[in-house]
Amino acid sequence: MVQKISTSAIPDVSAGEIQGSTYEIFDGRFPERAVKFSIIIFLFAGSMLGMGRQIERIWTDDQGRNTKALLLRVENGNAILQLPNGKESPFPIAKLSKDDQLWIQNYSQEQTKATPETAAETKLNFEDPWPEQVKFKGDPEILTVKEDKDSKTFVYESANYRYNCDVRLGSSVVKGFAVLFETTHQCVRELPLAVNGGAKKEGKYEIFLFENEKDYHSAGGPPGSAGVYIGGKNIVMVPLTSLGVKKAGSGYVLDREKSSKTLPHELVHQLTPNPYYAQGSMGWFTEGLAEYVAVTPYFSSGMFNIKGNSKSIIEYATAFGKDGTGGRGLGDKINLGPLKNFMLQSYTSFVGNSQVNYGCGMLITNYFFHMDRDKDGARIKKFLKALREGKQGDAVLEVLLDGQTWLELEKDIAKAYSSKGVKFTFTE
Repeated sequence: MVQKISTSAIPDVSAGEIQGSTYEIFDGRFPERAVKFSIIIFLFAGSMLGMGRQIERIWTDDQGRNTKALLLRVENGNAILQLPNGKESPFPIAKLSKDDQLWIQNYSQEQTKATPETAAETKLNFEDPWPEQVKFKGDPEILTVKEDKDSKTFVYESANYRYNCDVRLGSSVVKGFAVLFETTHQCVRELPLAVNGGAKKEGKYEIFLFENEKDYHSAGGPPGSAGVYIGGKNIVMVPLTSLGVKKAGSGYVLDREKSSKTLPHELVHQLTPNPYYAQGSMGWFTEGLAEYVAVTPYFSSGMFNIKGNSKSIIEYATAFGKDGTGGRGLGDKINLGPLKNFMLQSYTSFVGNSQVNYGCGMLITNYFFHMDRDKDGARIKKFLKALREGKQGDAVLEVLLDGQTWLELEKDIAKAYSSKGVKFTFTE
């Protein structure tokens, strides 16, 4: 599905650059019995200089012929594509359509503007202990960068984020929702999975906030969504209502009890390193990780309770969450089909059955984090290290198997969840 996106409300973002982005949206009712939709607008949303986020794209050559394929990398003037049959095929960039060539040029230039993370954020923390709780300490300092009523440009900054808004917000309101952003950033960085990706622009991650849903939609936010991550630009857009910000008299107030699940999921994607989006990981792991963080109990004071998240994860996947609010509703008898097929399916296929695949991705990710073997996450860490070394597809999944057969792994997952009241099967 290709959707035209207006970018008049987003500074420094042209329609030509965003059209074709892969982004995720959430039903505005999330988490209440929400249906999560993923609209793919076919763009390779990673670094053009090496392995990037491998997203399916409709490619057009200079003869006007189209083909859908996965971009693996760019080298020696060629786009290395993976065809639907799994074969790799080099294609000369010079023989792509002018629009595709221009997009590659523009995107490469954009990547050079990104600010790399600090040394503390880029370290590989695989040896760190798994946190039981992540607490944001102190009061977030908010810097007012710009307030221009005529142009409806209001820019505020916290430690890691830049909030571009179309209305003026009081510092107390910005501080209130900045706690969620900063705590999510801290939580993702503290997980011992080396989730150290994301590109900052002038030292900050870019967030675009909109007073009303009409302007949010005009800027490219899909109707019915409560937030959107645009991978090609590494930005998150969200209407203020999704943050619990509402108008009160001549100003705005923050409802701190507003659901906090939408934003953490999108922020995880913004922070995920490019190698983790390789085939064999993209889908089940990348979405499973985002769901894992989003469903982990969060307290508005700025705390994720990771130690107590297993019950919430199972409730959310199997039913409709605690007290019937939110969740994937998969039931306690889940037949996923062969695990290898699940992990190797294309991202298009993955999001095409979002309720099942996102819920099972979260459960399987949670298994590798906390239930596998010695319950230390050792196997998933080997898998992530292999992704960082450039392995993908069958090769990286062999690392994940770590000497087991697929049948043995399926039996272990089924046994682990059986003790939690969930019957997992993996038959055709």
